[in-house]
Amino acid sequence: MEKFEKSQTGLSLAEVAERQQDGKQNNYEENISKTTGDIFKDNILTLFNLLNLAIGICLFAVGAYSNMFYLAIIMMNMIIGISQEIHARNMVAKLSIVSKETAQVLREGKKVTIDATELVLDDLVWIGAGEQVPSDMEVVFGKVEANESLLTGESDLIEKEIGSTLLSGSFLVSGACYGKVIRVGKDNYATKIATEAKVHKPVKSELVSSIRKVSKFTSYVIIPLGVILLLEALLVRQAGAKEAVVSSAGALLGMLPKGLVLLISITLATAVTKLAKKQVLVQDMYAVETLAHVDTLCLDKTGTITEGKMKVQAVELLEVTPEDYLEIIGSYLKASSDNNITMQAIREHYQEMDKYQALDSLAFSSERKWGAILFDGLGTVVLGAPERLVAAEEMPKQVKEAQEQGFRVLMLGLSQSKAPLSEVLPLDVTPLAVLEIDDPIRQQANETLAYLRKEGVDLKVISGDNPVTVSNIARRAGLIGYDSYVDLSTFTSDEAVKKAALEYQVFGRVSPKQKKLLVQALKEDKRTVAMTGDGVNDVLALRESDCSIAMAEGDSATRQIANLVLLNSDFTTLPDVLFEGRRVVNNVTKVASIFFIKTIYSFLLSVICAVTTLAFPFMPIQITLLDLAIEGYPSFFLSFESDKRKVKGAFLPTVLRNATPNALLVLFNVIAVHLISQGKGWSSLDTTTLMYYLLIGVSVLAVLKACLPFNPLRVFLFVTTGVGTYVAAMLFHSILEIGFLTSQTLPIFFLLFGISVGIRLLISQWQRKKGYV
Repeated sequence: MEKFEKSQTGLSLAEVAERQQDGKQNNYEENISKTTGDIFKDNILTLFNLLNLAIGICLFAVGAYSNMFYLAIIMMNMIIGISQEIHARNMVAKLSIVSKETAQVLREGKKVTIDATELVLDDLVWIGAGEQVPSDMEVVFGKVEANESLLTGESDLIEKEIGSTLLSGSFLVSGACYGKVIRVGKDNYATKIATEAKVHKPVKSELVSSIRKVSKFTSYVIIPLGVILLLEALLVRQAGAKEAVVSSAGALLGMLPKGLVLLISITLATAVTKLAKKQVLVQDMYAVETLAHVDTLCLDKTGTITEGKMKVQAVELLEVTPEDYLEIIGSYLKASSDNNITMQAIREHYQEMDKYQALDSLAFSSERKWGAILFDGLGTVVLGAPERLVAAEEMPKQVKEAQEQGFRVLMLGLSQSKAPLSEVLPLDVTPLAVLEIDDPIRQQANETLAYLRKEGVDLKVISGDNPVTVSNIARRAGLIGYDSYVDLSTFTSDEAVKKAALEYQVFGRVSPKQKKLLVQALKEDKRTVAMTGDGVNDVLALRESDCSIAMAEGDSATRQIANLVLLNSDFTTLPDVLFEGRRVVNNVTKVASIFFIKTIYSFLLSVICAVTTLAFPFMPIQITLLDLAIEGYPSFFLSFESDKRKVKGAFLPTVLRNATPNALLVLFNVIAVHLISQGKGWSSLDTTTLMYYLLIGVSVLAVLKACLPFNPLRVFLFVTTGVGTYVAAMLFHSILEIGFLTSQTLPIFFLLFGISVGIRLLISQWQRKKGYV
């Protein structure tokens, strides 16, 4: 090392300054999370908000201020969405804060320590065991072994000699070397993978897409219907500007399920808060809903099923006493410079000792699979793979038994050779002990996998490791189909990889690109796919999946793009997320029909009014009362109920099918009241009052259906909703511009409401017979 340093000067300060000026410095930072501006834009600039705002502007222009109260609902929805996303983004930013990394470089003939971001192209960097490679470089002196698992998923050590490339993000586990920086910043291998993941992943939410479909449909009819209703009011009925705008706005606002949008936001935000208490950070609150629909889960092995940390599970002593063994292994650890994950496990298990003095040492090599140290007065102690230390016929039975269980097995041997160490193993190695080392299966991993399988989730294990090793770990974790494994390093075409995705359960030697292909193939098979991961090698697949789940202990790039971050890096919390998703979807589906009643009858009544030139019977402020009292109040509390049932059926067809009967009953009552009032000569106030009271009654029937079967909470909600809405309507009748039922209208109310109840019961019986409910 000293000879190399004396023969090299490294870059001069002038050369460093020139490269910095040319932008060839390692200070590139790619933040692929959303900016504050993007978050505001995504939550404010929506078609749904635009339509509501346009109606609000028209109401403001004519001074109908009391009818603009509905805008508070829109504001609350935006505030919840924006605050939740900003909070999640800031939490991830805190996770990404790490201590500043430094690097030792040769400059003008001197070894100096600089910040890793100050590296420039062609710098000569000294790096040793235990350090992370700060930038892509080529080895120009020395020999090391690198762990590239965060980049490739491959946990085996890679030997790097002169001319080999060290990739940024990898770790050196043995040896030391000088490397010449060949790529910096955005050109580094790890940065390119992260950048390929793009900035945002589009939201996949059935609830959101359903609302968007309704908004899109209404956007086609709102403008032409609004213009027609407004012109009819002004030109045909000769109404004033305020009356015309209020009447038209009442028709159009009823078509937009604004209360449902707010309910979905509140319900998801509540789920996000509950999951945060269980160490699950939700970056995209709609991911909670998506996970409820997931039918295929792709699991990374290391750090997901396993703890990601090697431990010594058992030691079988052979030709040595316990006291002598501890002295020998302790002296070996004291003299060894090896620092790979296996040696770290052994170091944690044993204490270092200085019983024997080391005369010579040979670092462990993944190529020869053993290391050795020559001790004064003892001989040569060898630690490595059993099959490299002794002949097959002399192999202790304990080795085969441990290997069959999927453990990593090392053997400690002793040779009487006093010769200087070389790459050739001494011939007379006597086995002293067999060490069984393992990456432990996470606690409750078996129960978690069994539960997910019971819930109909197909499990795939994807790893960069040896497929046999991965299969054994899957077996110990209780995965059904663990023996259906394949080595993807033997596949040469994308089509073959995609075909294998549907045929196997366990995948080994998988490259980052192949992980992405596997997810693509599963999605093309009409599956909803979730993916867990912790390294740069997982980024592309996480980006491709419907729901991405990152470990907090993993790479910052995975945390930034993931929908969910497991703060305790424990995938066994996934059932909790699944439960929250099911609670949200099932409860929202149960109450959503209450909201869509208004959407359907508003559209149908608007068409009828446009054809007949009649005024729309309800005002925005009247609709807002129903939004709060009948839609918002019971739905809010019902949404908190536990519901772990598997999600069945598509959201929009289900709620429209449940809402349509009540919407048609509203239409029936409005038409009936209009015809009766024409014959009896009632005033417009009496007519509107009766229509509105019947509208409340039919809407309360929908609340009744959502509350069945009854429990104490649901009885309370149903009774208070019905009584409270009627009381509110009477208390605020002047604001609502309605009156009270009279001796003429009260009997008609009971008659029409009784008919509505009878028709609804008949429809419910027919729906049950058809299996719709």
